[in-house]
Amino acid sequence: MKVKYVYFFGGGKAEGNKELKNLLGGKGANLHEMTNLGIPVPPGFTISTQACIEYFKRNEFPEGLREQVLENLKKLEEVSGKKFGDPTNPLLVSVRSGARISMPGMMDTVLNLGLNEQTVQGLAKLTNDERFAYDSFRRFIQMFGDVVMGVPKSAFEERLELYKKAVALMEMFKELDLDKAIELAEELEDKAPGEIEKILSKYGLSGKGKEIAAILENAPKTVQDVDLSVDILKRLTKDFKEIFKKYTGREFPEDPYEQLWMAIEAVFKSWNNPRAIEYRKINRIPDDWGTAVNVQMMVFGNMGFDSATGVAFTRNPSTGEKKVYGEYLLNAQGEDVVAGIRTPKPLEELSKDMPEAHKQLIDTFEKLEKHYRDMLDLEFTIEKGKVYLLQARVGKRTAKAAVKIAVDMVKEGMIDVEEALMRVDPKQVEQLLHPMIDPSYKADPIARGLPASPGAASGKVVFDAEEAAQYAERGEKVILVRHETSPDDIKGMAKSKGILTSRGGMTSHAAVVARGMGKPCIVGAEDIIVDYDKEEFRVKGKVVKKGDVITIDGATGNVFLGEVPTVPPSFFPEFEELLKWADDIRWIGVRANADTPQDARRARQFGAEGIGLARTEH
Repeated sequence: MKVKYVYFFGGGKAEGNKELKNLLGGKGANLHEMTNLGIPVPPGFTISTQACIEYFKRNEFPEGLREQVLENLKKLEEVSGKKFGDPTNPLLVSVRSGARISMPGMMDTVLNLGLNEQTVQGLAKLTNDERFAYDSFRRFIQMFGDVVMGVPKSAFEERLELYKKAVALMEMFKELDLDKAIELAEELEDKAPGEIEKILSKYGLSGKGKEIAAILENAPKTVQDVDLSVDILKRLTKDFKEIFKKYTGREFPEDPYEQLWMAIEAVFKSWNNPRAIEYRKINRIPDDWGTAVNVQMMVFGNMGFDSATGVAFTRNPSTGEKKVYGEYLLNAQGEDVVAGIRTPKPLEELSKDMPEAHKQLIDTFEKLEKHYRDMLDLEFTIEKGKVYLLQARVGKRTAKAAVKIAVDMVKEGMIDVEEALMRVDPKQVEQLLHPMIDPSYKADPIARGLPASPGAASGKVVFDAEEAAQYAERGEKVILVRHETSPDDIKGMAKSKGILTSRGGMTSHAAVVARGMGKPCIVGAEDIIVDYDKEEFRVKGKVVKKGDVITIDGATGNVFLGEVPTVPPSFFPEFEELLKWADDIRWIGVRANADTPQDARRARQFGAEGIGLARTEH
């Protein structure tokens, strides 16, 4: 009997549902569930975890998988009205991983698959937007090179940053064309102010070296992707193909079917990449589960300023407040939000940018939360004003949020007391006992960012995740400081006492992973200029070097120089209520060991019935 490996969703019905997450992975099962609920989800199909397990057994695709994928691709063409590889009406797809349990950012994703030199022109004509088509193409080459062929992400990023510096120079010196600006940007790289002035005079230009050095240093932040013209994007596409060839020794594949099979295989293999293995080890996830693969029709958030991409939580994942919390970027693709490369806008502002889309999103979020009976983490794209949901999963949350959400949902009649108690992990209760900054401490912070995950942490500044892990293994406390974190930083994040990033929002990779780990975290501290080469960051005239001690307050977003005094946490009403419910249900008595009067007082405060063992010799 033929094994079924591929399950279709689209056209208002799906072959799977949320109960099949072991087979379809969490992401796939929820895409099927949302389709059955009538939520607008781009159509596609899920390749099961069973196919991944078989792939690892045989080191090749299992028998029958290729035929089933091609059958489902035909169905996708029928539902979408587009054709895969067609030069005039191309169907483009995303290829995304999806394990049984959410592993944010640990495995791989490829977007815009199906683009080549012919289909990019078809996409430009079809949308009447050449800039959008080439923006999508350069993103695809970069993602395919990184995920499928192992080309260093930095090789593409450095080229992109060079073009942004060229744009900044053209804005300053109107007489420069693009070729000259790129040439000048390359020549000015890492030059001192005095040298900059000499080089400028060679080009017949004049300017203050210090001022220009600062503009070039900040260009990757101040010049956004949306500021790049179609001519620059065409040049980037060509350059990215050359980078691809330099690192792989082969031309970029033009055949969309070859692209698809290479991407599916890369997503299977990403189950065993080092960061995924490390994440499974930290979170005790079995190694033999495998990942599903979701192939889905692309919808585009980078199609202009009536398009957007974002991430939302049905309640605040940091505090538990019953209010939709989210962020979005106009004219961008989903990876831009979670990667933390650009700092996004709060979701409330979408009510001004696109009021109808905002209302539809809020209504959809409420419907999904009622259906799943839990706080959800949702990804969405708006294409030309039309809303699509790309993912729904139970949201990672801080310990405080977990308690508040569980108690509130009992009061709202969504769950009962026993379920509320089972939803709060004992480790989360332990996190609530972490110290916080002493409110009487009066020093001014050196920087402020977004409070992504609460708690106070002090430690030595380290800029490299691998180095952070080494310091921690020697027993030293460290704070990992990055422009933004990536999934490759997982080991260093796990070993650090806290995380600080200069870019990104509350739904970026750093924020989501830190909340899941219960680590204090601040993101989007934009005043901080991080310099990896010099191993320092600069802020408001101060220089903080590797090894200097800082303190971060994940509850307020404040960053302090040196070690700051902390105090034990105070209880909040929902926590006390949850502990009371636990007392009502439990059948084991709890007494504490205490060496001092302070220990005894603390034990009583935490609900111990008495002291079981007191050592008076201390």
